[in-house]
Amino acid sequence: MISANNVTLRIGKKALFEDVNIKFTEGNCYGLIGANGAGKSTFLKILSGQLDTTKGDITMTPGQRLSFLEQDHFKYDEYPVMDVVIMGNERLYTIMKEKDAIYAKEDFSDEDGIRASELEAEFAEMDGWEAESNGAMLLNGLGIDTDIHYSLMKDLNGNEKVKVLLAKALFGNPDILLLDEPTNHLDLNAIAWLEEFLINFENTVIVVSHDRYFLNKVCTHTADIDYGKIQLYTGNYDFWYESSQLLIKQMKEANKKKEEKIKELQEFISRFSANASKSKQATSRKKALEKIELDEIKPSSRKYPYIDFRPEREIGNEVLFVENLTKTINGEKVLDHISFIVGHDDKIAFVGGNELAKTTLFKILMGELEPDEGTFKWGVTTSQAYFPKDSTEEFDNDLTIVDWLTGYSPVKDVTYVRGFLGRMLFAGEDGVKKVKVLSGGEKVRCLLSKMMISGANCLVLDEPTNHLDMESITALNNGLIKFKGVALFACHDHQFVQTTANRIMEILPDGSLIDKITSYDEYLESDEMARKRTVYTANKEEDEN
Repeated sequence: MISANNVTLRIGKKALFEDVNIKFTEGNCYGLIGANGAGKSTFLKILSGQLDTTKGDITMTPGQRLSFLEQDHFKYDEYPVMDVVIMGNERLYTIMKEKDAIYAKEDFSDEDGIRASELEAEFAEMDGWEAESNGAMLLNGLGIDTDIHYSLMKDLNGNEKVKVLLAKALFGNPDILLLDEPTNHLDLNAIAWLEEFLINFENTVIVVSHDRYFLNKVCTHTADIDYGKIQLYTGNYDFWYESSQLLIKQMKEANKKKEEKIKELQEFISRFSANASKSKQATSRKKALEKIELDEIKPSSRKYPYIDFRPEREIGNEVLFVENLTKTINGEKVLDHISFIVGHDDKIAFVGGNELAKTTLFKILMGELEPDEGTFKWGVTTSQAYFPKDSTEEFDNDLTIVDWLTGYSPVKDVTYVRGFLGRMLFAGEDGVKKVKVLSGGEKVRCLLSKMMISGANCLVLDEPTNHLDMESITALNNGLIKFKGVALFACHDHQFVQTTANRIMEILPDGSLIDKITSYDEYLESDEMARKRTVYTANKEEDEN
């Protein structure tokens, strides 16, 4: 168990949290939600002891071990992958290293023998002999190949490092597990594995995530941060949403009845206060009126952008023809004779773990890369807008937000441009901020403004939900559902894919393509996916044996 007792955190004059009292108990998974800037990650740092409170304290059940997902992807670059995972249980790792150091001594003394015996006993008690096999199970489950389990961290790519740090957090059955955005940069197979792991995890989990489907799958409770307070609800994200909306509705209805009663009492008092025969009744009603208090209904601190893609031109029947596209990157064939035709009603989700292949395909279709072989052709009635996974170059300049977006606008009018920025929550002075100092979420909202202002009828989006808060993801999700054009997109958000796509494409590790006109949930249950899972499981069991 871990609890916050009268916790207050002030940053300057602003109170991020004010007298927060909440208890997280064993066997439950808590989804910590709130708007960007509400303090979700900060609260996890307070719970983990990385950040001190201004007032109040954090208490844990004595003897329990807390583990959290680290964010520094370069901290362990000089360590082997397996060592980093086992570091998840700091005491076990310390014992291992001390044992190794003793046994490596050339002049092994009696004292060394006694110490080694003590360490061996503690090591065995902590299931130390199973540490590497348990670590391998976590790494394999997250999609880290066995042949790199003993490679140095610096030799791994960014996504692989994320998975290793997640395995480190999960290692050794911690009593309290804190996870800040654990699904970021995970492929859909790894997310599905993590969901099952957390569903079966018997201790306390507190997780921050913008993935609504993930929260619905794993959470037994929802802790909502709003206005510096944390309100606890029993149930997952959808239950929280319905409960919170119902609570607001009930409070409004109660206030309406109170307002009607107030009006009735005021009318009576006004009519009969000067009437001697009614004076007692009027006085009684005055007292009743004074006792009526309207419930305070604070507007939520959550803000939803307005995302509305409106094509300037209706799309024709001929949209996109792709034939035998092939591309090799750094000696790896990521696209192998890919062919498909896009129809005018298609919203296609590119799914699966081959991240480089999806990004490479999008870059080719947008003219940023040349294929080694094959051709593609956009229809004459089409116009394209592109959301790249890496937008670093886009914002590497000294322009203000208004000037930056005006450069892409067909109408060079500041009021017109500010209208699009306002929809994306850039109000007033925000427009004169330099684009190079924007946060990740702000840059994403700028790119979406650029796509909206373009009036394109074909949208290509490579992981657009990265860096967005729940409200912005919901707005983008709804905007794409309503969009009267074609969309090609890659996204790790299950609910986003399920509710938007009517066609699923997966580029397999060998560069080939599976293409199905179906929903995402139906695709996951399809024969191809079932066979792939069977092969994956067999390979995993073979590795473990």
